[in-house]
Amino acid sequence: MVEVLESATCKWDAVEHLGTREDARLYLEACNEEDPGDGSLIRAALSDIARARNMSGLAREAGLSREGLYKALSQDGNSTFATVMRITRALGLRLRVTA
Repeated sequence: MVEVLESATCKWDAVEHLGTREDARLYLEACNEEDPGDGSLIRAALSDIARARNMSGLAREAGLSREGLYKALSQDGNSTFATVMRITRALGLRLRVTA
């Protein structure tokens, strides 16, 4: 007789692990290092960090509508650099370039 075991997998969501600004910074830094060069992983990280915070409040701070923020951070979104900077600043983060 063969016993069938049920799968014990669950969906992992980064949002559940982004409780502090330092968590967000480290996550964004790691995603930046792994980004394939098209910004997709950075966009996804910003989306996760934004979801971990209050989206409506963040949209206000960034000068965007809530829908605009969702669209800017969506997988199909094509945000301008200015929008990314506004979102980053509203999250209390800064971009730094090093050699």
